[in-house]
Amino acid sequence: MSIEPVDLRQIDANAANVYEAIIVCSLRARQINNDNKIEFNALLSTIPETTTDDEAEDIDNPAQLKISLEMEKRPKPHIQALKELLNSEIEYAYKE
Repeated sequence: MSIEPVDLRQIDANAANVYEAIIVCSLRARQINNDNKIEFNALLSTIPETTTDDEAEDIDNPAQLKISLEMEKRPKPHIQALKELLNSEIEYAYKE
């Protein structure tokens, strides 16, 4: 996994204040994360549960494992939010 630095001048070009832009990105990342959680839980609810007599035994459910791996392959919410900000896809305004 590589780390890509973000040039603050790019963020400054898309927002009036860098710090406000970072706050907006963090709020958007939380929205994306909540949407992902809702989608993940909806997908998990479609999988039939396997019941066993022995609760201590771990049994891997292949359908659940597949869904989990697909969700892990997605870009992280903070990366998505930052890209949306840099592409001017996020609009925000002050409360009055």
